[in-house]
Amino acid sequence: METLVENKWYTNHVDTIWWNNYQELEYKNEQFNDADALANWQDLGFSQQKFTGDLYDMRNSEPDWIDPFRKVFPWNNFSWSVYRMGPGTVLPSHSDTYAKFREINSVDDPNTIWRAVVFLEDWQSGHYFEIDNRPMPYWRAGNYVVWQNAVKHLAANIGETDRYTLQITGTID
Repeated sequence: METLVENKWYTNHVDTIWWNNYQELEYKNEQFNDADALANWQDLGFSQQKFTGDLYDMRNSEPDWIDPFRKVFPWNNFSWSVYRMGPGTVLPSHSDTYAKFREINSVDDPNTIWRAVVFLEDWQSGHYFEIDNRPMPYWRAGNYVVWQNAVKHLAANIGETDRYTLQITGTID
């Protein structure tokens, strides 16, 4: 059942249309791309060097199970990445900048940008996601959260297993 919160973000569920081969993708880590957020986190006392999980994204061949999501999220400029957050990874509260997405797709108005995070596995102890100051524990595989542009969110994995999500970004004119 869809839950809408002030037209900024909502939750829903999609039937599981993927299989476990997402665990075998060739993930790569990239530094978080917002220098101001990084400086703020360090000022707050976050001391780790790595703030992001690992990505497998559109620069690689698309797994077959991504295509059905184009019907779930029929957005313009559909972009995807599979995200692996290993134990010990903490991504503090932030708003996405969509810098690369905006550059590639020539998006001038950030208010047209939407992001979805689809949980690929059931919640496990230590896996965490929060949006707009609301924790979202106990998710089931297929639950997802969608938000518009700059809604603050955070994620962490202080558990013992990798945390897998699919991120989809697009525009709605």
